[in-house]
Parts: sequence; structure tokens; C-alpha cells
Amino acid sequence: MIYLIDTIKYLADGALVSIKIFTVTLCLSLPFGILIGVLYKSRGKLIQKGISFYTWLFRGTPLMLQLFFFMYGLPALGISVDRMMVAYIGFILNYSAYFTEIVRAGIESISKEQFEASRVEGASNFQLYRFIILPQAIRKEIPSITNEVITLIKDTALVSVIALSDLLRNVKEIVSRDFTISPFILAAIFYLIFSFLIVTIFRKLELKYDFLDI
Repeated sequence: MIYLIDTIKYLADGALVSIKIFTVTLCLSLPFGILIGVLYKSRGKLIQKGISFYTWLFRGTPLMLQLFFFMYGLPALGISVDRMMVAYIGFILNYSAYFTEIVRAGIESISKEQFEASRVEGASNFQLYRFIILPQAIRKEIPSITNEVITLIKDTALVSVIALSDLLRNVKEIVSRDFTISPFILAAIFYLIFSFLIVTIFRKLELKYDFLDI
């Protein structure tokens, strides 16, 4: 019993690291993705090319490779960052790129007539996107956003490659030390419960804003 309690406490410490990375990444990358998606649709060709290159780079290379680059490449450039900051930088840049493409696709799904009608009525770009385009675009893309958020909580396990003691790393340590599979089961339960909560929250949001489909 004492062994089980100690194991759960140790895994909880790792889970806390995973949750921190998940929370910070989601709270920053989703707003960044929305902002960059709007910039892509409302600015000039040069900005569009820059954003396209950014999303191509971070969506086209593995997140693990990006973590390795920030972990070992930045110090080579004279930039010193701790491991947790490396995780934040890598995850935020990576997931911002994915959310950018999701938001861009949502905006492009809105009929051109709504853009034209809003401008005829004298709406500014801010009013156009804030009150008309973005609510509809995000509502249409909630399933895609939900999938990315679920992937995010699972991807937090990748930080073990830069020696952060997240949930999966702590699981590996216990399994290799004690030759037991119970930590795998506990970790699976954590990810399943977290994924269930994510799906439940976004499903409620989808139903709440269902009226925005036009």
C-alpha cells in the first residue's frame, strides 16, 4: 500500500509537469494561432509568405527535432535557456503553426459575401473579424481544434527527450527500477481521463455556439 502511494505521488509530480506544459502551450499557442491566421488573411503578400514559411517549417518537421534544436542549438548560438523554457518555446511555436492553419481554413470557409456586406456597412477590420468572421470560423473548426488539443496532452511526453521529469519519464524510471507494469496503467488512466475532459469541454462549446453556423 505504501509502495502504491509513493508511486502515485511520484507519477503525480511528473503529471504536474505535463499539465504545466499543456496549459502554457494552449493558453499561448491558440491566441497566437488566431492572431497569425487573421494576419495571413488580412495583410500583404510578403507577410503571407512569411507566415506560410513558418507554418511549413514547424508543421513539416518533428516536434522532437525542434526540441533538440532549442535544447542544443540555442546554447551554440550563445543563448542560454533552461529545459522547461525549451519545452515552452518548442511547444508554443509548433502548436501555434497548427492552430494558424486551422484558423486560416476556418476563415476561408466563410462566404465572401459576408466580408463584402460587412465592408459595405462600414465595419472596420477589427469589427469584421472580432464580431463576424472569427466566431463563425472558430465554431466551424472546433472539431479540428479538439483533435489538436488532445494531441497536445499526449505530445507532452516528448519532453522526456530533453530530460524533463514529466509523467512518461517517471513511468519509465519506476518500470525499469521495479519491473512492474502498474505505472503504465496509471499513466494510461491519466491520459484517458484528460482526453475525456478535453472532448467533453469542447463538445459543450460546440453545442453552445451551434447557432453561429450560417
